[in-house]
Amino acid sequence: MKLQQKILNVAKETVKIEAKAIANLEHLIDNEFVEAVENIYNSKGRVIVTGIGKSAVIASKIVATLNSTGTPAIFMHAADAIHGDLGIIQKDDVVICISKSGNSPEIKVLVPFIKDFHNTLIAITSNRDSFLGKSADYILNSFVEKEACPNNLAPTTSTTAQLVIGDALAICLLELKGFSSEDFAKYHPGGSLGKKLYLRVKDIAAQNMKPSVSPETTVTDAIIVISENMLGVTAVLENDKIVGIITDGDIRRMLKNNDEFKNLTAGDIMSTSPKSIDEEALATQALDLLEENKISQLLATRDGKFSGVVHIHNLIREGIL
Repeated sequence: MKLQQKILNVAKETVKIEAKAIANLEHLIDNEFVEAVENIYNSKGRVIVTGIGKSAVIASKIVATLNSTGTPAIFMHAADAIHGDLGIIQKDDVVICISKSGNSPEIKVLVPFIKDFHNTLIAITSNRDSFLGKSADYILNSFVEKEACPNNLAPTTSTTAQLVIGDALAICLLELKGFSSEDFAKYHPGGSLGKKLYLRVKDIAAQNMKPSVSPETTVTDAIIVISENMLGVTAVLENDKIVGIITDGDIRRMLKNNDEFKNLTAGDIMSTSPKSIDEEALATQALDLLEENKISQLLATRDGKFSGVVHIHNLIREGIL
C-alpha cells in the first residue's frame, strides 16, 4: 500500500471510530445528567474541574468553555490538588472529576478529601463501577467502546467523548442562564470574535476621514477629494443632507463616457441612492450590507446625517471578515 493511501485510510478510520463513539453519547445522556446540570445551575459556588493526564487537559478546556459561557469555573490538577491545591475548593463549589478508568491512583487519593469537604462531586467517566463512579453524587457517562489508537491505549476517543460531555454541560447551563450574545461579548472583548459582538460602525468610521463634496463641486475637485482621503469614495452633501455618492467606479465610468469633463460637476456623475448605515449598527451588519450589495464602501450616518465612511478594508483589518 502506498504511504499516501495508508495515511488517508488511518485518518478516515480514526474519524469514523470517534464519530461513532460521539454519536453513542446521545444514548448515554439521561436524567442523572439533567440532575447534575440543575445542581450546578442552583449552586451558589463555582465549578472546580479536575483530572489527571490527558483528562486534565480536557478539564482545562471545559473550564475555559464554562467561563466563556457564564458559569464561573476553575481548573485544579488532580496531582497538584493532593499537594496543596485543595484549598481552591470552597464551601459551595461543585467539583467535576474526569477520569476514563475512574481508578487512577491520584483520583483514589483525591476523591475522599472532596467527599470530606461535603462538596457535590460529579464524575465524567467511562466506568460507572470504578472508585470514582461509586463515590460520585452524579455520573456523566462518557463510555467509549475503544480508542482510535490501534493498540487501544493512547487516550483519543475517550478524551474526545469527555470534551463533548463538557460541551453539552456548558451549553445546557448557557441555555438555563439565558446567556445572550451581548453577555458573550462581555467575556470576549479581544480578538475577532469579540469584535464581531461589540464593534460598531462608528468605531470603524472614526478611523477614516470624512470626504464630502457638494453637487456643484467640479469633477476635478471631487477626484482630488477622493484621492486625498484614500477611501475610493466621497459623499455628496447638500445642506448637510446626503444626496449622493461618488466612487472610483463612478469616476471610471465618467472617463469612459466623456472625452471632456472639465465642465461636469459632482451632481452630474454621482449615484443618487447611496447605501448607508446608522453608526450605532454593529460592524457585522455593515459587512452584511456590503456583501449583499457587492460594494466596497458604506456611508455612516448619525441622526440621518453623514458621519463617515466604512470601507471593506477596515473590516478585514479588524478581523470581522
